[in-house]
Amino acid sequence: MVLPPGFQGEKPNQVCKLLRSLYGLKQASRQWNAKLTSALLHAGFKQSAADPSLFTRGTGSSYIALLVYVDDILLASSELTLIQELKDLLNETFKIKDLGVLGYFLGIEAKVSSAGLNLCQRKYVLDILNDTGFIDCKPVTTPMVPGSHLLQGDGVPLSDPGIYRRLIGRLLYLTATRPDITYAVHRLSQFVSSPTDKHMAAAHRILRYIKGSPGQGLFYPVANTLTLKAFSDSDWASCADTRKSVTGYCIFLGTSLISWRSKKQATVSKSSSEAEYRALATTVCELQWLTSLLQDLHVAVDDPATVFCDNKSAIANAENHVFHERTKHIEIDCHVVRERITQGLIKLLSVSTLNQVADGFTKPLPTSQFELFVSKLGLECVVIEINYNDNKKEKEGEYDEEGIHCKECTKYDDEGPMVVVVME
Repeated sequence: MVLPPGFQGEKPNQVCKLLRSLYGLKQASRQWNAKLTSALLHAGFKQSAADPSLFTRGTGSSYIALLVYVDDILLASSELTLIQELKDLLNETFKIKDLGVLGYFLGIEAKVSSAGLNLCQRKYVLDILNDTGFIDCKPVTTPMVPGSHLLQGDGVPLSDPGIYRRLIGRLLYLTATRPDITYAVHRLSQFVSSPTDKHMAAAHRILRYIKGSPGQGLFYPVANTLTLKAFSDSDWASCADTRKSVTGYCIFLGTSLISWRSKKQATVSKSSSEAEYRALATTVCELQWLTSLLQDLHVAVDDPATVFCDNKSAIANAENHVFHERTKHIEIDCHVVRERITQGLIKLLSVSTLNQVADGFTKPLPTSQFELFVSKLGLECVVIEINYNDNKKEKEGEYDEEGIHCKECTKYDDEGPMVVVVME
């Protein structure tokens, strides 16, 4: 740093001390987080070790949780007085704006009912379809063609690869509430460096798939058990370019899906058992993190998490304490899983391939199998009713202020899960 003109006086070696961070500086976000964290800790909150953005205070009826994303904050408590006291405290320290009951947060729409909580990105989906010109397209039943194999450099390179990259970036954020497109988006994200027309056609198929149910999202019922259940799977050497396997897992808290992943493994596996074991180790690490997070949320998980795997060889290696020549090269992963079994954190069970929920995170499935896969994820479609006055008319094919496409809403009213518009 150098002094600005006019400050080179008797002390030319002086430096400026940063007293206040401004928006646009690289230090701004860190300084803001440090100030907010200091204020919350001073107020008696405890910062979670598993997730630094989570703060909790109290137990039982006096329990309150606070979740931070930059300068957006969510509060949760069974006592409204605790929430109001915290809002007053934050308002004294910072200038805050109270947006009321949770309804829209970071592009995610939350709908609370007596049955539970539904999270979706309906408006986000409609914006993507409208910006890409697919608002009037014909829907398809699966996000990828079953049995399709995409390769690097297969097809004609795009003249403007930025269009493909922006689309994949938007679809990546959509997977926050749409686990059914996770594998398809994961596969297409591997070609952002040099996309071709075939890759773009596959991305357009995802748009046609989400067109069929833009309001679909995660559902968390009120009546639910607090037990962890996980499904771990892999697709051996499925990447034709690198011959690496794909890891897929999904974790449920009771019947609610809380974590899922589809990712290409870092190394090449010699056998399907090795690929399954690496996927199993990744799932176990995620379970360990979730257990720590639930403890910070004061949720007691006494029973060990159940992990379902459809590879009996991987289960046998996890339960066998003798290393053989064929398994010593995956010794670290073996130790991870075996230690968690010994500690009572997890228990391994075998499951048939037909009942393997994580199968849809490792490969494109046929229509019948994909529909069964989606039905097991606990997804539901939000149906929103909006009343309009006589003096409020929307032209066909345009958006209203709620982000609803008038023409498509009336078109899909009787055909499937879609937003319903009630005209008065």
